[in-house]
Amino acid sequence: MELEAFVTVAEELHFGRAAARLHRGQPTVSDAIRRLESSLGGRLFHRTSRRVSLTGLGEALLPDAHATLAQLRRFQQRGRSLAAGEQARTTLVVAHAEYTGQQLLLRCLPQLRDLFPDMTIVPESMPTTAQLTALRAETIGLGIGWATGDVTGVRARVLSTERFMALVPAAHPLAGHAELSASELSTSDLLTWPHQINSGLCDRLLAAFHIGGADLRIIRTADSVNAIAAHVAAGTGIGIAVESALDHQPPGLRIIPLTGPSTSVDQVVLTPAEPSDAATALRDLLLHTSAGPSSFGPPSPAEETLPIRR
Repeated sequence: MELEAFVTVAEELHFGRAAARLHRGQPTVSDAIRRLESSLGGRLFHRTSRRVSLTGLGEALLPDAHATLAQLRRFQQRGRSLAAGEQARTTLVVAHAEYTGQQLLLRCLPQLRDLFPDMTIVPESMPTTAQLTALRAETIGLGIGWATGDVTGVRARVLSTERFMALVPAAHPLAGHAELSASELSTSDLLTWPHQINSGLCDRLLAAFHIGGADLRIIRTADSVNAIAAHVAAGTGIGIAVESALDHQPPGLRIIPLTGPSTSVDQVVLTPAEPSDAATALRDLLLHTSAGPSSFGPPSPAEETLPIRR
């Protein structure tokens, strides 16, 4: 309970919302966090009456907590299968970061199931930094995330290069622009993803504004594109998302690409240094499918451990 509470509060940055997600009372979640902090000998969150944020200790431990939970879920699933008298089945845990193009994964998983009918496939939502930790510990078999600097011991292939997109109310003065630069958004109140969910995306966006000599004013974060769109529609500010996460045109909003240096980011597929046959097959399916309908040949077998750009 303690680890699950820690991860959920870290994602929500709100004890009430975390308790609702866990279907527990808020005092139960608060007690779980206090027990975990006591066992670790340090605070995981800064807490005030208005704001919850991760401490340095919390930031450092969050990827390990994600990886440990993924391993625990795999252990529980295998245990239930064995207790039910089923033969032991190989499990592939597939992690995906928020805002990645999950439609791509949905198209590939049925094909993987056809190739490996006796395998249990377990999708897990997990930030990119946590995926790297879990891949090194071999608690997940494959991840889909965002480009980041440290991929030591992990193989990475670029699935797509995604542009940052602005979600602008149709009546906003900027709504008529074909593209928007960081300087044009410098005085705007912006809504985007929480840093603890996608630190790589936040760092890339910060770089775009820094290079453009602009002020990045993020006034609110939300853990889904639909939530960002709702705040934009309510007049809170201008939303920032990535192209692959926008699978439809939100009503009443314009979607406008950002232009300038660092206004795009690579979506990557991540595997361990020695991936399993199933992980390799899924990676190749993802690469082939992401290449688009005009590509009918198998993906290139060339493997690269990226120095992924930042």
